[in-house]
Amino acid sequence: MAVPRGEIVALLGPSGAGKTTALRAVAGFQTPAAGQVLLGGRDVTRVAPRDRGIGMVVQSYALFPHMSVGQNVAYGLRSRGVRRRDCAGRVRDALAMVGMEPFADRRPSTLSGGQQQRVAIARALAPRPEVLLLDEPLSALDAQLRSGMLAELARLHRELPDVTMLYVTHGQDEALALADRIAVMADARLVEYGGSESLYRDPEYAFTAGFLGAANLLDGDAVDAGTVRVAGADASVRTVERLDAGDAVRLAVRPHRVRLLDGTDRATNELVVTVTDVQWRGATHHVTGTIGAQSFSAELLELALPPTVGSSVRLGFEPQDVVVVRDGRHLDDGRDRTATVSAPTEPRRASRKTTAAVAR
Repeated sequence: MAVPRGEIVALLGPSGAGKTTALRAVAGFQTPAAGQVLLGGRDVTRVAPRDRGIGMVVQSYALFPHMSVGQNVAYGLRSRGVRRRDCAGRVRDALAMVGMEPFADRRPSTLSGGQQQRVAIARALAPRPEVLLLDEPLSALDAQLRSGMLAELARLHRELPDVTMLYVTHGQDEALALADRIAVMADARLVEYGGSESLYRDPEYAFTAGFLGAANLLDGDAVDAGTVRVAGADASVRTVERLDAGDAVRLAVRPHRVRLLDGTDRATNELVVTVTDVQWRGATHHVTGTIGAQSFSAELLELALPPTVGSSVRLGFEPQDVVVVRDGRHLDDGRDRTATVSAPTEPRRASRKTTAAVAR
């Protein structure tokens, strides 16, 4: 996968997908069995971590408890040979960037989790790295602090447009809110890689559709170039994508694109669903049901009279809301699975559906 200079790329996937292993290979803490790590075209696969020009932030903060905030930030500078007289200014600038300059003399134990994470980010930024690696940096924070830190990271990225960031997370919302591109991983493979919006709106694989936000996955058979008969049900779905009649097809529909049809309301695609569960989520009702043996759900604006379990409802959506996806989670096309992770000097536009593999 190629990471353009100055972009934020999220490595997204479930636990055990290989995200942290891939990040450690980029950092130099783990040597790939095959493949290369390139930084600006320079092969650093066998280069020591301290000589790669990379900063890293981990979820446990990893701050030295016996050192002050300022001393923690200065530690990385001194280990890289920065002169003592130059350290003070660099430490001050790094702490000011994350809003922690007034806490320079405090010990980490006196700070909140969010403040400690800011210090860890300042320590990583102080040496002015070309690449910043973040390994689930917000996982230990509560929801409100995570939201605030996401905004801070976005602000830092605007202030440091030349710093490339690789951000490991299993949180879809974090990836969509922060990243320019997303690499979806599973079982130590890169399933799909591309622009955040394009992966969300037009995923190639069912795994991507289901993991990057909720998705209804419907199996069926193509009747003609744009119509699919839903398996096990007396219903058809229209799509704008071109199909070959007779092919087995899997469709993805986002629950928030589905609406409840009442009375004379009509939609191009209508499904009669038997309700199995209704959840009130504050601003919305999440309605889950079945069509034949397949599950289908809708995220509906809060309903005055939500449907009851066991009742039948009509749910509608339009052809442009339907994406045809592939079943396979992996790119099992016989190609070599080792590839390079690189940071080109100049940004380049990604193709609509870029597929690659992480060197392991």
